Amino acid sequence: MLKNIPKIAVDGQRVAAVGLLLLVVILIAWLVISPLVSQTLALNDTKQSLIFRLHQYEKILAQKDAVMTSMATVKTQNDELDYFNNQSTDALASAEMQNVIKQTIVEAGGELSSTQAIPVSTKDGFSTITVRVRMTGNSEVLRAVLYKIETSTPLIVIDQIDIRPMRGLRNPVTNKIEANNNLNINFQAVSFMRKPNE
Repeated sequence: MLKNIPKIAVDGQRVAAVGLLLLVVILIAWLVISPLVSQTLALNDTKQSLIFRLHQYEKILAQKDAVMTSMATVKTQNDELDYFNNQSTDALASAEMQNVIKQTIVEAGGELSSTQAIPVSTKDGFSTITVRVRMTGNSEVLRAVLYKIETSTPLIVIDQIDIRPMRGLRNPVTNKIEANNNLNINFQAVSFMRKPNE
């Protein structure tokens, strides 16, 4: 019986040593394998996301021809509508626009005080032709002028309009200021021109 006691103690130590060894192996496996599994899952998510984006890009590329055809159609329609000024230089475009505005104001019964060309700005292959206009006239004249300008071709857009009533004249008999329906009108007219390919 006494011989069995040391054997049980030795077996217990062996079991404890094997258990400790297993615990160390499991701990090392957890410290090494867990980040690898986590990284593998993250890489798999990234891969799935990239595959999804690739399929979307393939769909977009498949529609490329249809989009290019639509763009060509829109460009042709814009050219036919004649929205852009066709003059060869910015100065000629500005002069043409000033003549159109002057003629429009005179035909409507207004009085043109002045026109002033503002320096041309260019962005994305388009020149913006701007003319500052000062005129006088009543509300009917103003309505006719704005309508005629904004429905003209090439396209002219009215910007920064300022309308103020004109002061009435003093009646020499009654010495009172009589009402006046005329207005002082200041606005900017803006037109656009494609820059020629250089």
